[in-house]
Amino acid sequence: MHLLDETTVVAAREQVSCDFGGEAAILNLKNGIYYGLDPVGTRVWHLIQQPRTFGELRNILVSEYDVDAARLGSDVEDLLMRLAENDLVEISA
Repeated sequence: MHLLDETTVVAAREQVSCDFGGEAAILNLKNGIYYGLDPVGTRVWHLIQQPRTFGELRNILVSEYDVDAARLGSDVEDLLMRLAENDLVEISA
């Protein structure tokens, strides 16, 4: 699956999360497994607590980090797909 700019992403409802020194710990309430995110992943996690399009998410992050937009888009898409595989985010076209 490839995320389009208009694809909507939001954190799944059946999870709880908290910050630990700039990193996030997420508990999937369906399977009881904890997941961890580094500081950049944590920033993405904070942004998707409300529904956002992939394009909006990418634009926010490009404005905050000194990184190539194409590289950032690819890395964020990879992260979102991994989160989706673990039922931590909902992705809709």
